[in-house]
Amino acid sequence: QVQLVESGGGLVQAGGSLRLSCAASGLTFSLYHMGWFRQATGKEREFVAAISKGGLNTNYADSVKARFTISRDNAKNTVYLQMNSLKPEDTAVYSCAADPYGTPQTMGVTGNAKYWGQGTQVTVAS
Repeated sequence: QVQLVESGGGLVQAGGSLRLSCAASGLTFSLYHMGWFRQATGKEREFVAAISKGGLNTNYADSVKARFTISRDNAKNTVYLQMNSLKPEDTAVYSCAADPYGTPQTMGVTGNAKYWGQGTQVTVAS
């Protein structure tokens, strides 16, 4: 059974930082592109960032470029999202996703993934 479990969310002041983690189990992690998506209350889910199977190719939404960094550790079956310079508009439930097909760029365009985590709440106070 595939599980993606996010952690690291919480309440932070604007301008602060958080590091999200997503631990994967039940799949061969290195065969999956990994991504982060977010959904704010009353809004549709949106793409945040994605990283290729080997970690060399990344893709970011324009709204988070230069502030967020996605990375992965295939030895630990974990993907990370370092979030700096947080803004109130970053407030959302952040979910990780895994997909064996396409590229980080196609994940950003289609928003599709084979497996999804339950999400972790990030709240940025102004």
